[in-house]
Amino acid sequence: MSVVISNEILEASQLTPREFRQEIALYLFQTDRLTLGYASKLAELSAKDFRQLLKQRNIPLYSYDVADFELDLKNLRELGRLTHHG
Repeated sequence: MSVVISNEILEASQLTPREFRQEIALYLFQTDRLTLGYASKLAELSAKDFRQLLKQRNIPLYSYDVADFELDLKNLRELGRLTHHG
């Protein structure tokens, strides 16, 4: 499937077609809709260059949420690496 972005929308965004693709790729990566590989392809960048773009925008390469943190804590406790004081 191809998506056509009108010149009117491109002009309104004040982005080049390349920048527009990168913005969409960044958004889809940041919202966990696309993997790094697919987002890089959409942005027409190598994975290395896409990671650099993420770094410039302060977008973490890995999303790490509270659920992940709680799971890590649980695993560390079970491994005896973390002791519970209380």
